[in-house]
Amino acid sequence: MLDDMQIDFLERHRGLKDTLSIIVFVIAVVIGAWLINLLLFRSFSVSGPSMESTLYTGDRLIVNRLPVTWAHIQGKAYEPKRGQVIVFKNPHFFQGMQDEYIVKRVIGLPGERVVLKDGKFTVFNNANPTGFNPDKLWTGPSSPTDGDVDRTVPQGEIFVSGDHRQEGYSLDSRNGLGTIPFEDIVGPVALRIYPFTGIRTF
Repeated sequence: MLDDMQIDFLERHRGLKDTLSIIVFVIAVVIGAWLINLLLFRSFSVSGPSMESTLYTGDRLIVNRLPVTWAHIQGKAYEPKRGQVIVFKNPHFFQGMQDEYIVKRVIGLPGERVVLKDGKFTVFNNANPTGFNPDKLWTGPSSPTDGDVDRTVPQGEIFVSGDHRQEGYSLDSRNGLGTIPFEDIVGPVALRIYPFTGIRTF
């Protein structure tokens, strides 16, 4: 509550009152934008060919932070679904490095054995002891899948791959990036908003 003296002071100094109102408004906008960015949605630009022909350099993406925030509220770690395109922080990032955030597709989940042989992924789990090809769950990659992998995904981590899988085009769990801890996941890609001719949901 303002007393009469404070009210009189502000009435006599309209310029100061307006300035204070603007400062409060700007602070509220900054805090609001920070909270939205932290808890609800984030925007990223694609750089590099690793997700072609799903995503291209210059594409602008909206990442949905809501499922990550909700999982944290419940005291859980967020676990994405197989086949989702996600953005995560590079677990090997250091200051001065370009790729702090990376976009890839989820191939293997915790506890699963992921095998890449003769250009084909096979995932083994309790429900599929003889294995299955995860690329049949979505439109597969537009390039041959290079590499040789046979590893079990640790608990609390996921196996990811780019959609452009020729050697040298995508740094991912096949070839040096390793599996990705849940805590490094920013969230699933929800929408491509640019270019305007290529707007789509995921």
